[in-house]
Amino acid sequence: MYPPHVLMVAGDATISAMETARLALDLAVTLRHDGHGGVADDLADTAGLAAWVAERAALLDGAQDLGTPDESLLAAVRELRSAVRSLFARAVRPGPPSAADAHRLLPEDEAIRRLNAAAARVPTAPRLSWEPDAPPALRDLPAGTPPAADRLTAALARAAISFLHGPDRELLRACPAPRCVRYFVKDHARQEWCTPSCGNRARVARHHERHREQRGGAPGNPSG
Repeated sequence: MYPPHVLMVAGDATISAMETARLALDLAVTLRHDGHGGVADDLADTAGLAAWVAERAALLDGAQDLGTPDESLLAAVRELRSAVRSLFARAVRPGPPSAADAHRLLPEDEAIRRLNAAAARVPTAPRLSWEPDAPPALRDLPAGTPPAADRLTAALARAAISFLHGPDRELLRACPAPRCVRYFVKDHARQEWCTPSCGNRARVARHHERHREQRGGAPGNPSG
C-alpha cells in the first residue's frame, strides 16, 4: 500500500501519494477512442497539453509557473507517455495491451530508462512539517530552483513510478470493449470495462456475434 504519511507537493498544495500516482493513468489515457472508430490524442499539440495541464494544476508540480507549453515540453511529455503506456502493456499481461499502440511499444528497458531519466531531472528532498494539533507530515520538495517544465515532467515520471510500484498496478487492465483503447484501474472485482458505455457496446457486439453464429455465418462472412 502507499504509505499514508508520505506526501507530494504541487505548488502550495499537499496531496497524497495515491492521488499523485493516478496522474500516470491520466497521462496514459490521453490516447482514447474518438467515437468514430479511430484514436484521438489529447496531447496532439501544445494547446492540448496546456488544457490537460490546467485541469490538473493542483496535482502537478510546476504547473502554476509553467506559462504556455512549448514544443519541447510537448515532445518530452509525449515521450514520457510512450514509456508509461509501454510499461502498462507489461503490467496487464497476460491480458492484451491497448490496441492504440500495441504495434509500437518501446522496449521495456528503454521505457524504464526514459522514466527514470525524467524523474531524475529534478532531485527532491524530504521535508518534515508538524502543525499544531496535527501529526507530523513528510513532504518531498524539489531541490534548488529547477525550471517549471522540468518540474512538471519529473512530477509525471515520479507519478508513473509510484503507480507501477503501488497496489493499483495489479488492478490495471486494458479495456476489451470494441474500439476502446483505454487503460483503467478496476474499482471492484467484477468490473470488466472502463465505463458502463463500453460495457454496453461489448454486450451489443456479443449479441450480434451470437446471432451471426445462430444464422450459420462467421465474422467477416457476407453470408452471415
